[in-house]
Amino acid sequence: GGPFVTLESTHAIVNAAAEAGRGAGAFNVIQIELAEALTAGAADAHAPVILQISENAVKYHGSLEPIALATLAIARASEFPVAVHLDHAESVDLIHEAVELGFTSVMFDGSTLDYDANVALTAELAAYCHAHGVGIEAELGEVGGKDGVHAPGVRTDPTEAAEFVAATGVDALAVAVGSSHAMTSRDAKLDLELISAIRDAVPVPLVLHGSSGVADENLTKAVEAGMTKVNISTHLNHAFTDTVREVLAANPEMVDTRKYLGAGREAVRAEVTRLLGVLLAAN
Repeated sequence: GGPFVTLESTHAIVNAAAEAGRGAGAFNVIQIELAEALTAGAADAHAPVILQISENAVKYHGSLEPIALATLAIARASEFPVAVHLDHAESVDLIHEAVELGFTSVMFDGSTLDYDANVALTAELAAYCHAHGVGIEAELGEVGGKDGVHAPGVRTDPTEAAEFVAATGVDALAVAVGSSHAMTSRDAKLDLELISAIRDAVPVPLVLHGSSGVADENLTKAVEAGMTKVNISTHLNHAFTDTVREVLAANPEMVDTRKYLGAGREAVRAEVTRLLGVLLAAN
C-alpha cells in the first residue's frame, strides 16, 4: 500500500501522551463500522488513537482473526498514528494469537487470580510480549478482588500498585479509582486524589477503564490528575445505537443495512473527534 502501512506502537502513543500530560483515547471495536468510525474520528481530530478488541468481542464473532485483520488493515491505512490493542483478555492463548497477528499491545486481566498467581502469570506474559515487541497492560484492583478494578467501591492501593508493576514489568496499569464498566449514566465519582497518589507511586502510565460513566469535565480532570489511557466503549455504543434507532424509526421502509449502519458510523466518528478533544484539552 501507500506510505502508511505500519501501525503505531501503543507504547509510543501512551508514553507521548503521558509526557505531555494529556489523555490517549482507547475505543472498542465490535463491528468493522466502529473501526472505521474510530479511525476517521481520530483523523478529524488530528490525534492518535488506540483501537481495542476485547475478549468479549472475540466471543461475539466466534474468533479473533476476522475482526482483527479488518481492524489492523483499517489502522494501517490511517495517516495518523493508530495502535491496535487486545482488551481484557483472560485467555493466554488469545494473547498469543493477538501477538502473532500483529497487535501492538495486549491487556491481560488476571483479576480473578489471587495476587501471587496474578503477578506470576502477568510477569510471564510480559516477558513473552516484550520478546515480540508488544506492550502489555495489566490491572490491579484489590488483593483477591474478583471483579478487579470494576467492582463498586474497589480502590487500588498506590504502594501495592508500585510493587505489582516492579514485579511484573508491565507497560501500563489499569487501576480502580471509582469508575465501573458498562455504566449508561455519566455520573461516576472519580477519586482524583487517589489518581495523583498512584501516579506519584507508579512509574508506568495509568489506564482508566469504564470511562463511559465519566462526564467530560471529569475525564479532563482525571487526565490532569495523572490518568493517561482512557478506555471508552459503552458511550460510543450509545451514540451508534441511538442514531440507528432514529433512522429506522423515521424510515420504516428502509432495509439497506448500509443506510442505518452508515448513519451510526458517522455519529460515532463525530463523537470520537469530540472526546479526543476533551482528552487533549487537559492542562
